[in-house]
Amino acid sequence: MRQQPSIARLAASVAFAALIAAGLGGCQTVSDVTGSLGSRAEPPPPATPQRAAEVYGERYRANPKDAAIAVAYGQALRNNGQREQAVAVLEQATLANPGNKTVLAAYGRALADNGNFKLAFDVLSRAHSPDNPDWKLLSVQGTVLDQMARHDEARRYYESALKIVPGEPSVLSNLGLSYMLTRELPKAEEALRQAYGSQRADARVRQNLALVIGLQGRFAEAEQIARADLPPDEAAANVAYLKQMIQGQREGQGKGKARNAVPMAALSQPDQ
Repeated sequence: MRQQPSIARLAASVAFAALIAAGLGGCQTVSDVTGSLGSRAEPPPPATPQRAAEVYGERYRANPKDAAIAVAYGQALRNNGQREQAVAVLEQATLANPGNKTVLAAYGRALADNGNFKLAFDVLSRAHSPDNPDWKLLSVQGTVLDQMARHDEARRYYESALKIVPGEPSVLSNLGLSYMLTRELPKAEEALRQAYGSQRADARVRQNLALVIGLQGRFAEAEQIARADLPPDEAAANVAYLKQMIQGQREGQGKGKARNAVPMAALSQPDQ
C-alpha cells in the first residue's frame, strides 16, 4: 500500500505529537539534541530501526547502567515506535546516572514522545540550566509547550533559542508551526520563509512552508515548493489532498459542523 504523501500526513493529523517524536517529519538522534556522550569511536548504526533496537538491546542488557548505551537503546526504541519501553529504559538510566544531563535530555524527549508532556517539560528543564542553556533543548521545550497549547510560552522558548543561534532553520520552523496552530498563517509563513532562506534548510522546512502556503489557498506556489523534494506527481497529490481537505472543512463550517479552520499538524522534530 502506498504511503500517504508527506504534506497530506502533516495536514490530516488531528494531533501533533510528531513535533517531538519525528521532528517535523523525520527521526532525530539524541546527539542532535544533546551533543555526543563522548569521543569514543562507534560502529556504523544498524540499517533498520528494528535491527537497531535488537543490537542496542543486547548491549543494554549486558551493561544496563552504562549511560551511553542506555541513551542509544532508548533512541533506537523510539525510532522503532516502542515509546513506552523507551521511557522505562531511560527512567532506569536516570536512576543509575543521577544528574547526567544527556540522560535527562533523552528521558525528557522520550516522555514527550509518549504524551507525558508536563513531566517531559520538567525533566528537560533539568537537562540544562539558565546559565548554560542548550538551544536545542530550548526548542524542544517550546514544542512541548505547544503540545500543551501554551503557545505564547512556547514562542518565548523559541526566541531564547534564536538568541543563541540566530537564523537557525529548525527553530524558525518550529516557531512557524506554532503560529500555524493558532491560525496566524502570515506570521507562520514569515518564520518559515526565514528558515527556507537558510542554506541549512532541509526537506522538513520546505514541506512545512508548502503546508502553510497551501493553507492560505496558494496551491500552485505550495506545489512548486513541494517539488523540491518530491516527484511531480506526488507533490501534486499532496496539494490536491490539502485542497480537498480545506474545501471539506469549509463546507462543514457552512453546516455548523467544523470546529477548526486550520487542521492540526503532525509537526519535526523536532523540528530539533
